[in-house]
Amino acid sequence: MKALGYFLLFLAINFGGLYLGTILMNDGPNTTWYLNLDKAPWTPPGWVFGAAWSFIMLCFSGYLTLLFQWKSSKGLWVLYAFQVCLNVIWNYVFFNQHKTLLGLCIIVALLIVILYYFVTFKADKLKKGRGLLLPYLLWLCIATSLNLYVVIHN
Repeated sequence: MKALGYFLLFLAINFGGLYLGTILMNDGPNTTWYLNLDKAPWTPPGWVFGAAWSFIMLCFSGYLTLLFQWKSSKGLWVLYAFQVCLNVIWNYVFFNQHKTLLGLCIIVALLIVILYYFVTFKADKLKKGRGLLLPYLLWLCIATSLNLYVVIHN
């Protein structure tokens, strides 16, 4: 598959996952449950989440395009599918089911998967492309700290 084909495929899957996650959270950030939580003082305003995730998924789609052009395997597709599932299910578990500790476990697993991509795939063809994972890694560290704060303080 050519680069543009991969990029469009990953954009569709990644943004589709964001959309599905939004549906599964059932207006979670606007619910009484969420609004009454003791949230971390560094919790950003709501609009930041959408902007951040949009930028992250653009970068991640670019990274995946480079990765899958260099090395496409069944195992890599399974890892990617697992990552998408973790990303989607967190919304349901945290916002819809109010299972904050399970949500923390899911987001830590997601962070581990993205770290795995970053640490494992270091070929010359991916060196510059690995930087495209940095927004995702940074955001997951922030999101993990926010989720951990909710677990500890609620």
